[in-house]
Formats: sequence, structure tokens, C-alpha cells
Amino acid sequence: MLALSMSHIIMNQTKLANGETEVHHRPKRGWIWNQFFVLEEHIGPDAQYVGKLHSNSDKGDGSVRYILSGEGAGSIFIINEVTGDIHATESLDRERKAHYVLHAQAFDRNTEKPLEPMSEFIIKVQDINDNAPTFPDGPFVAAVPEMSALGTSVYQVTATDADDPTYGNSARVVYSILQGQPYFSVDPKTGVIRTALANMDREAREHYAVVIQAKDMAGQVGGLSGSTTINITLTDVNDNPPKFQQKNYQLYVPESAQVGKPVGKIKANDEDLGINAEIKYSLINPEGAAMFSIATDWDTREGIISLKKPLNYERKKTYTLQIEGVNTHVEPRFSYLGPFKDTATLKITVGDVDEAPVFSMDYYIMDVYENAQIGTEVGAVTARDPDSKNSPVRYFIDRGEHGEKYFNVDMDSGVIKITQSLDREDIPWHNITVMASEVDNPSLVSRVPVTVQVLDVNDNPPEINTDEEVIVCESLRPGQVIQTITAVDKDDFANGQRFSFSLPSGIPVNPNFTLKDNKDNTASISTRRRRFSQLVQELYELPVVVWDGGEPELSSTSTLTLRVCPCQRGGRLQTCQDKMGLLSSAGLSTGALIAILLCIVILLAIVVLFITLRRSKKEPLVISEEDIRENVVTYDDEGGGEEDTEAFDIIALRNPAAAEELKFRRDVRPERARQRNGPKRGYDSPPEPDQVDVQEFIKQRLVEADMDTSGPPYDSLQTYAFEGQGSPTGSISSLDSPGTHSEQDYNYLDDWGPEFEKLAELYGEDMNAAETDMAVAMTAAT
Repeated sequence: MLALSMSHIIMNQTKLANGETEVHHRPKRGWIWNQFFVLEEHIGPDAQYVGKLHSNSDKGDGSVRYILSGEGAGSIFIINEVTGDIHATESLDRERKAHYVLHAQAFDRNTEKPLEPMSEFIIKVQDINDNAPTFPDGPFVAAVPEMSALGTSVYQVTATDADDPTYGNSARVVYSILQGQPYFSVDPKTGVIRTALANMDREAREHYAVVIQAKDMAGQVGGLSGSTTINITLTDVNDNPPKFQQKNYQLYVPESAQVGKPVGKIKANDEDLGINAEIKYSLINPEGAAMFSIATDWDTREGIISLKKPLNYERKKTYTLQIEGVNTHVEPRFSYLGPFKDTATLKITVGDVDEAPVFSMDYYIMDVYENAQIGTEVGAVTARDPDSKNSPVRYFIDRGEHGEKYFNVDMDSGVIKITQSLDREDIPWHNITVMASEVDNPSLVSRVPVTVQVLDVNDNPPEINTDEEVIVCESLRPGQVIQTITAVDKDDFANGQRFSFSLPSGIPVNPNFTLKDNKDNTASISTRRRRFSQLVQELYELPVVVWDGGEPELSSTSTLTLRVCPCQRGGRLQTCQDKMGLLSSAGLSTGALIAILLCIVILLAIVVLFITLRRSKKEPLVISEEDIRENVVTYDDEGGGEEDTEAFDIIALRNPAAAEELKFRRDVRPERARQRNGPKRGYDSPPEPDQVDVQEFIKQRLVEADMDTSGPPYDSLQTYAFEGQGSPTGSISSLDSPGTHSEQDYNYLDDWGPEFEKLAELYGEDMNAAETDMAVAMTAAT
């Protein structure tokens, strides 16, 4: 059994399989230990003895060798291999490392076999008081309200000691105050700093530096100590009322002082800070509050006195103001110190000043009719000298104003007259400024605004309120309203806004349109006949007379332009713009339109010239007596279609005999189309359709083509432009039939759809023409 002993104490132990340690007590060896102690900071000349290892197998003959391993083995801790004594060769610091874990083992020196299993033990460094208490976060800053009660907690400090708190009193700290009495104290155990005097006044002293000491060894002699400083500030509370330096003040204010402007200031002192020193000023006597006001400047804590009403030296020369200053934030616990407010008296003396004239009114409003003659009086202004000497006043108009050219003012009386003709429709209101000055002191000038209203006279006739064309749909029926018109009048409501409308008298009745006065300042334009045609007539003009209801009554005649346009069903406008209008709507200017038209004209002239030149080069379409096939010319280019007659003539492929009978020029009208005027230019008329059987005619031409030996040696297409016989039934059209128009109403054609729209228009035009003739005849008869 391996044993560790120190002095006369022997310890042995055995590790079990589960890792636990089984301790064997041997009565003859005393107590058993599993650790050694070594004193820190050893400064002796020899190595410090730690303990001894011993095995039961050791007979004292030197056959057992002891081995030490682990933390610090061989450097800090050495062992005598024969005796098992352990020594510490260095001075140890518990604050750096508090214990070391080592392992011990015994071997047979001869066989090198282990005599004991490896055992683990701990060497602990025993603490000594070698570290003083410290305040790592110091110095400190703290605050406490002034006038605090005795024992009010201010701050708590905590010192730290690196020594072992579990061994002795090396880390047991006690606090004490070195500086700061008698104002503050500190709790020895907790380090809490408290006030030691009641009602400390910030206004007397604001800052304190308190020094606190911490000493270990429970404060005993020989203990180590450390200190720190706590800077304590007394914070302000409202414990001081405001106070005026004087009870009576005086202030001089001239009577020319402007209303609303400051005329003076006053201030009460308060020894407190921040919101505790804020003061609100007020006027507590009615005389002062009626003429003056006082406001608080929160930055300077002054009372700013301003004028509420104009001063007049001749009326009142002095004023007395009772001013009160009150703290806005009051703490009830300090109410025993007295009311937190103060009062002072301010006497204001009004100074006499030579003042400008004063008008009887702040502004003047006058009126005059627009047809008034030059020199007509509009009104008068009045001003007087407010001073006691009552100096005479002179008037004149401010020439920098707009109204100077229309009005003038009499210098002595203040009467305003017209200098030019007035037109209400041009300028309904005139604003002028009249100035007044004292004769004795012309530099003092006062001004007053004068507004002149020009009253209306009915001098403007009404006009139709439309600048656009009136659209007339082609499919309108008689009596339909196509436009409602209104009128405008430059005169005001009293002489206008009561309009009546009619067509001009003394001219024939308009056969197309009629006008109805709606008696509500509007009129309606209606159609007299059915259906209009843009192709027949696109534009109509309708003169309209309008009267106003003024005195005297005025009228004017306006001519409206009505444009016929095609419309869809329901009256919706389909299109009503000419080509120029469409181009203009596309955003083209007049110059661009002219340039485009010139280009089109030049191109058309070139095309006409080119066609004329080509026709002049054509050969006449006459079949020669010679062999036609010799005239066939082939060109290696594309044909010109139906217009290309120079390269090849299709008649050459036909039967020559038939060609001689039916050779018609293509550039002249066929003879059948000229039968009404008879044969021309020697051409014979073809046989009448009723004299020839078509089938026999075709067979005969087919046989002739087959038997003809002079024709082309290939098949050719034979065409015959022959129209069949007519129907024995006569025509149902009435276009060429002479006779009178039918009186039948064809309005039902409008309901048959777009297929009969053209037919309805044709019959509608005939009926409209008949109705127009009848209306003209009735007009002439009346």
C-alpha cells in the first residue's frame, strides 16, 4: 500500500473499478489524507518541504524507487527517489494557480516492476494575505436631490480582494470614509453611502468629493487597504420662489409705438435651475391688461411687454401695470417656504409725438355709373390732425397706383371726381390710395384705401353663345330639334340674363329650319323637312335675333352655320370632315398641306403627260390585208395587261372573216351603246338579238373556224359579247316614266334596314322638294 504522509500523518487510498476511491484506515498510521498543502510566497533559502511518499513494500534497503508525474513534476516539485520526500523548488502564487494534480508510483529498483498502482493526489497552495482590496470601476459619479432627508441612500461601492475568501480573513473587507464628513457616511459592511446631514442646499454647495477606503483582514491591524473617490452632485429642486429685484419700475413709451410690438421687458430672479426656475408673467390689474400684454420668453425667463391698443398722449399720459411672476412647477413638500410667486409695479409714461393725420374710416367704398360724365363726384374722404394743435390737412392720390388716370381728389375738401370715361365691362372695380398730410409737417403722411365700384348701364347687346358649327344629320325628320342655343351679355345681371330669340322679320320663311324660344334664356332649332343630303347641299346659314331684358332693350343678329353630315342610326355622327379637315386633325400645318397638294398636282401632270406620249405612239387598230401573223412581234418583257395593245392583238387569233365583220375599235364606244343616236363613222350595226338564234350562231362560227385554212394552225378562244333578249315585262322603275309624284308616304322604308336606306333617301328628297314648293307657295299666298 502506497501512503502519503506529512509529519506524523499517513494517508493511503485505493481506486476501485468504478472510479471511486476506497480509503483504508490503519490505526498505527493515524489519519489518511489525499492532498498536501504548500504555503504560497515562500522566500526561504531552501526548498520548501511538501510531504513524503511511502510504500508498505519499502523495507528501507533502497530497493524501492519512487516516481512523481503530473503538473509541475520535475520543475516545481521534485521527489527523492529513495526516501520519497517531496519539495517545492519555486515560490508559488495562489492567485495564479490554487492547486496542482500529481501522480505517484513505486517501482522495484532491481526488476523495474511496479510495486503499487499509480495514485493521484493534490497539492494545494495555501493562501496568505498578499492582495489589497481594489475598486476596479472607480472613480464613481453619483447624484442626490438637495434638501434630502438624513440617511438618504446615494450610492453603493463594492471592493474586490484576490485572496482566498474561504481561508482566514484575507478577503474580508471593511469600508470606511476618509473624506466627505460630516455630509456623508458609508456602511462598513455593504459599502452603501448615505447623507449624513439633512436639508443640504444646492444653492450653498453643489459638488462633493467623497473618498471611501476598503481594508481586508476585517479591518484589523496589518490588513491591506485600497480607496476610491465618489463625486456626488446635489440636483436641484424648486425650493426658491421667484423674486423681483425691485418693487417699482418705470418705462417710457412714445404714443407712436406700434400695436403688437414690444415696448419693454421685466425679469424676476430664481436661484433654481431648469424647469424649477421657469416663471410665467401676467398682468393682474384691469387697467394694464386693457392696454398692454405680457408674454414669457422661456429662454431668457423675461416678461416681454407689448402694446395692445394705440396710445394717445392727448387722452391718457400714464398707465400703471401690476405684474406677477409665478413658478410653473411647484413641489408641495416645500410649500412651507412660502408662495412661489412675486409681484412688481410698472409705471408707463406716454410720450407726446407729432402724429400723421387720421382718416375717419379705415377704408372707403364708393360707386358710380359707367356712363357718368367727366368731373362727376364719386365721394369724399376726411382726415384730421390727431395732435392738439389740429393742423390743416391736404389730400392727394398716390400716383404710383393704377387708378390715378381715372380719378382725382380735391386737395382741400377730399372730394374724388372722375377724370376719364369708365367702362364697367373693362374694369368693374378701381382701387386707389388717398394720402393725407399736415400742412405744417408734410413728411407725416397717412394713407387710406378707396375702392370705387363702376355700376352697370345696358350698353352691350347680347350675342349667341356658340362658335361651332351646328351638325344636321341627313336622316332627320321634320320637327326634330337639332340644337339648343343660349346667349351671353357683357352687362351684369340687372340689365341682362333675360334673353328672347326669333328669326329675322322681313325675309321669306326659311324652308329648312325653324326656331322656337323656350322662354328660359334658350332657343331650339328644329327641321322643317325630312332628310338632307350632303351631296346636294352641305352648308346652310340661319340668322338668329336675340334681345336682352335691359333698359333700354338691345338686340343683335348672329348667323349660325349648319353642316349636313351622314349619321348612324340613333343620330350618332358618322363622319363630317373633308380631306383638308382630316389632314388638319392629323396635326399637319397649313404650309405642310400646301406642299403635299403641290406634290400631288406635279405627279398627276407627269402621269398625264406620260400616258399622252404613249398613246401617240400606238398603231391604229386596223387589220391589214396582209398576213396578220407577220405583224406579231415578241418582246422579252412583261405585258402591260389590258392596256398593252402594241405587242399583240387577240383579234389575230380569231377567224379573219369574223374579224372583218366584228372589228370594233377598243378606244371607241361599241355601236350597241350608240344605237340611240344612230350609226356613226361608217360602222354597220350588228344584227338585232331577236333576229338570230344564239345556238345556231355559235355553231356556224365554230364550223367556219374549223374549215378555215387561212387561220392560225392552233386552237383559239372565240369570244362573243352578246346580250340575250330582254324580258317581255315592262320596267317597274319610275325613273324614266313621266308623270306626277306619288302622294304615298315612304317613311316605312326607314324601318326596313340599311338595304333600303338609299331608296328611302331618293323618295325622301322628292317629298322634301314637294313640301318645300308647297311651303313657298303658301308663303307667297300670305
